[in-house]
Amino acid sequence: MAGFTGWLQADAFAGYNRLYEPDRRPGPIRDVLCWAHARRGFFKLADIAANTRRGKDAPPISPLALEAVRRTDAIFDLERALNGKPAAERLAARQEHGIALVGALESWMRTERAQLSRHTPVAKAMDCMLTRWDGFTRFLGDGRLCLTNNTAERGLRGIALGRKAWLFCGSDRGGQRAAIMYGPITTAKLNDVDPQAWLADMLTRINDMSQTRLHELLPWEWKAIREQTKPA
Repeated sequence: MAGFTGWLQADAFAGYNRLYEPDRRPGPIRDVLCWAHARRGFFKLADIAANTRRGKDAPPISPLALEAVRRTDAIFDLERALNGKPAAERLAARQEHGIALVGALESWMRTERAQLSRHTPVAKAMDCMLTRWDGFTRFLGDGRLCLTNNTAERGLRGIALGRKAWLFCGSDRGGQRAAIMYGPITTAKLNDVDPQAWLADMLTRINDMSQTRLHELLPWEWKAIREQTKPA
């Protein structure tokens, strides 16, 4: 990411902080923080089902955490209805409905937080959001941004689970090749293209194709051409 500027959608991991410094070169990256990670802190304190499994030793359910989950769920419900919509439509809906929901949540949290000890678990969950509120609310001003980075995390889950079985790539170069391949394979999946079929056809044809036509092998163009040439 040395030459990258723009948005970074992620959790509030402190390891990213240097990317957000104003004097970073070639420019600062703006943080877009993930609401799924923030909600998780409240959800753990309000998980009735988990507490039932823990039995008599379970900590008491936090009414404030339960209310925080209820309020954030309303924001998630709005965003769920906007998934896949054009950026302009998403922005308009956020301006009309999302700003009010987020504003009400912030006002409620700041009021309740003022009455809590900083050592209270629910206070820590609130502080996680309130101390970086700008990053959590950036999505309201740009329809291209998402409420969470769940899509990226789902994309990485296969790697995280697989590495338990793979253990090693064989060498550093093997790891670099694997990283290169994840890009096109995931791109194919995002375009609803079978990665194995696309790779087999692309690798067979790419040597004999002129540079001016290489774009035809991009997953989305490859898919469109195949659909156009299907027999009726």
